[in-house]
This record gives sequence, C-alpha cells and structure tokens, in this order.
Amino acid sequence: MTYQVGYFVGSLSSTSINRTLSQALIHHAPDDLEFTEIPIRDLPLYSPDFDADYPAEGTALKEAIASTDAVLFVTPEYNRSIPGALKNAIDWASRPWGQNSFDHLPAAVIGASPSGIGTAVAQQSLRAVLAFCNARQMTAPEAYINFNPEVYAEDGTVSDPELEQILTAYMQEFRDHIERVLTVLPRG
Repeated sequence: MTYQVGYFVGSLSSTSINRTLSQALIHHAPDDLEFTEIPIRDLPLYSPDFDADYPAEGTALKEAIASTDAVLFVTPEYNRSIPGALKNAIDWASRPWGQNSFDHLPAAVIGASPSGIGTAVAQQSLRAVLAFCNARQMTAPEAYINFNPEVYAEDGTVSDPELEQILTAYMQEFRDHIERVLTVLPRG
C-alpha cells in the first residue's frame, strides 16, 4: 500500500531552509510514501465571517488535506512559536466548527534552524494546536535539525552520514506511525 502524505512548509520564504529540509526528508522516506506539498501562501487571514461561505483558497486547502492519509509539518520558529502563515492555515483547515480536517489524521512535526534546538518551542506550540485539532501525532522521535547548508544537495541527498541516519530513521518511524494510526482509524 502507498500512503499519500501532504506536507506543510511553515515558512513562506523563497530561501526557506525548512523547504530544503522537506526535500531531504522526502528523499530519505520509505518508497511507499508519496508526497504533495499543501500550499499556504495564498490563504487570506482566517475569520469566522467566512464560515458560512468558504472562499476557494480555504476550500482547496481542506480538499488537499482530505486527499491525504497523513500530514507532515516542516516548520521554522518565529518569536518562540509557529509562523503566522502556518497557524492561519491550521485555522482554515480546522473550521468551520465540526468540519476539522485534522481530526484523527496522522501527523508529524519537524523543523530546522541555524541553531541546534531552534525549533523546539515552535514544535511544542504546534503540537499543542494539533492536539486541540485531534490530530494523531507522532510523539517520538522528536527532531530539531541544526541546519548546515553545505550538506544539502538539490536532489534531497545529504552528505552528512549522521544527518542521513537521523532523517531516514525519522521518516521510517513516521511511515510506521501512519500505518498504526490508519489500522485503528481508517480514513473515510
């Protein structure tokens, strides 16, 4: 069986190190995971005023999540929390009340920064939001990637054997997490 994984890159930056990390994660993932980025750039700011008549961008986001078996969040840390654009996307996907796209969805969180644990607080913040959304989170292993641009190639390979082992093990655990969750809570 092949699992469809939607992934969110929390940064909107054209030079995002977390986008680079996402490509390395995809490269090191098991072959039975297929990835599609779920874009968040064009979402308007969420307001409950939209709940009665969702705009096309919000509907497209919810449809993209519905077409996945799991979601992967690859995010930086902004001011000791998650980027506003990512929180906005989660708000859109979890509304209107009773139509939460993350309910029982397998999810994992990872991030990169120039420092060793720079995304630790953002990941904890994101985990709290996903817990409220009833996502089935992979709680271990946690991974806070110290980003060194010299080790990443454009094709997703990394030249650091220790990092390669971390990414491969993380993605294998994510794959196993997806299977465990979907065995108990099959999607629609």
